[in-house]
Amino acid sequence: MTTVRYCVNGKLVSGIAPTNRGFAYGDGVFRTMRLLNGELQDWPLHYQTLVADCSKIQIVCPSAELLMQEFKYFLASASEEDTQFSIIKIIITRGEGARGYAPPAVSEPTRVLIQSPLPDYPPEMYTHGVALYTCQTRLAHQPLLAGIKHLNRLENVLARAELKDPRFFDGLLRDYDDNVIEAVSGNLFIRKDGMVRTPPLDSCGVAGVMRQKILDWYKTQGQPVVIAPLSMGDLLQADAMIIVNSVYGVLQVSHIDDQPITTNHWAKELRPQLHYVTH
Repeated sequence: MTTVRYCVNGKLVSGIAPTNRGFAYGDGVFRTMRLLNGELQDWPLHYQTLVADCSKIQIVCPSAELLMQEFKYFLASASEEDTQFSIIKIIITRGEGARGYAPPAVSEPTRVLIQSPLPDYPPEMYTHGVALYTCQTRLAHQPLLAGIKHLNRLENVLARAELKDPRFFDGLLRDYDDNVIEAVSGNLFIRKDGMVRTPPLDSCGVAGVMRQKILDWYKTQGQPVVIAPLSMGDLLQADAMIIVNSVYGVLQVSHIDDQPITTNHWAKELRPQLHYVTH
């Protein structure tokens, strides 16, 4: 696949009205997932998070049946290759609205499907790990929006713009209390003294689906993940560290800036448990 395709409210179009509140105010949410062999990976969990995120900003999430119907219609117009492997992004906005911040009393949510090529990640990224850059951009605290994958992602945009050195795959984001919160495009976990830890996301950050899958899997193993604040010192002294999202899956971290991080086979061991296939 070489092009990006769009579907808006079940129609194959590539435009959206400038009065749409998603465009005007970032008034909406989104989720990104992989299409693998024609199936949306982890769709039930992605839909569950869409519903939860919409609820937090008082948008009525379209039904799973409607979204899946539009997805199948959208895929029916794709080439045979594009129906097998790609990235699917679902955006839900509050819909059309007049000028002004006040949301309309009655609104019809806008549904957007975007299909993009699957990134061509080098194999060594999965075998040797990746390096992260410590971003200067900080995350502000806003508990009402914490955890949600809303459309206001300017902090991540500014942070990603800092990554100019090709040695670094992604960046690390901290809050103004110097707590490490997440990677620019994913969540993070460390392992130390036999315990798995990940930062809390009750003040800022995005709660990704892959993060939830890892929390759920360790719980089934009788080893709940410790959710507690992490400092840069905790990361540098960790026995191992991984970053995760629904596109690249699970990656071992080999360096933070110029500091090496202990690496092992943690990411490799986790991938099959999470049913993540690299290709």
